[in-house]
Amino acid sequence: MIEVGIVGASGYTGLELVKMLLNHPSFRLNYLATSSGDVMLEELHPALLDLITFPVEEVDVEQVAQRCKLVFLALPHKASMGLARQLIERGVKIVDLSADYRLDRETYEAAYCPHEDPEHLGEAVYGLIEYYREEIKVARLVAGPGCYPTATLLGILPFIPYIDTSAPLFVDAKSGVSGAGKKLTETSHFVTINDNIFAYNPLKHRHAPEIEEKIAKVHGAEVSVNFVPHLIPATRGELVSVYATLKEEIDPRQILENAYETERFIRLREKPVDIKSTAGTHFCDLYAARNGKALFVSSAIDNLLRGAASQALAAANLMMGLDEGAGLPVIAYVP
Repeated sequence: MIEVGIVGASGYTGLELVKMLLNHPSFRLNYLATSSGDVMLEELHPALLDLITFPVEEVDVEQVAQRCKLVFLALPHKASMGLARQLIERGVKIVDLSADYRLDRETYEAAYCPHEDPEHLGEAVYGLIEYYREEIKVARLVAGPGCYPTATLLGILPFIPYIDTSAPLFVDAKSGVSGAGKKLTETSHFVTINDNIFAYNPLKHRHAPEIEEKIAKVHGAEVSVNFVPHLIPATRGELVSVYATLKEEIDPRQILENAYETERFIRLREKPVDIKSTAGTHFCDLYAARNGKALFVSSAIDNLLRGAASQALAAANLMMGLDEGAGLPVIAYVP
């Protein structure tokens, strides 16, 4: 068994990682930590009572290095970079779920804060599995993509060679409240979100430069992304609709089939996708259609899983020479 750990076990993505690792065929959970520590896991997550008894410690770099071959960092941005640097120097492989290593330095510092670990930032591999699989296999640091960029990029990347990149790309994105994390805010309060839906940070959200940067890296194309996220009254799930202008009339379904025919966790739908069919799974469901040269692409994922924890686990599987799908959930939470 390969010993792994989680730093940031108290959050939603930390919980999802624990749930998957409990039944993983090759990974053994050997370390759990939060910034404060000194609590039992079942106290943090009562749903795990009688399923696992495990101490959650305060972060100790030496303990992590002694007890783990690979560690998931389920931390907010800025909290990961210092810790990741110390662990890499001690030979521990890292899958970081924060934003700290997923962007070029200039892009990161424009959207977040000054970067404290430019040395390892340059070697981090972006964890979008379908496009960086071979690089992930030999990486010691993988940066998990944002949930919105995951859904957007998986949908639009196959079409970039066929769209008019001089025209802006419009991304309409909707996510469940769990994407905001456990900390209560005014916008995530029940009274605010119940029976409601609203946009936040329209055209200014920091996932837009992430989407632009990755399109440029995969296809060498400069595209202006107009990104508008919305909060919906659902616990989990994410629906992203992308609107673009084509250079020529194409068969959208054929383009998706050509791109993803061998990808077992991408499902192509004959009808528009929905979030319920992917909730609780690692799948990304895709649908595309056109009206003349107007292109519509829609994708659905579970924001906590394919948008974070299960994508991180898939990367960890590859990094440790395992089957990519080991331990990944595939049965949706329906009805």
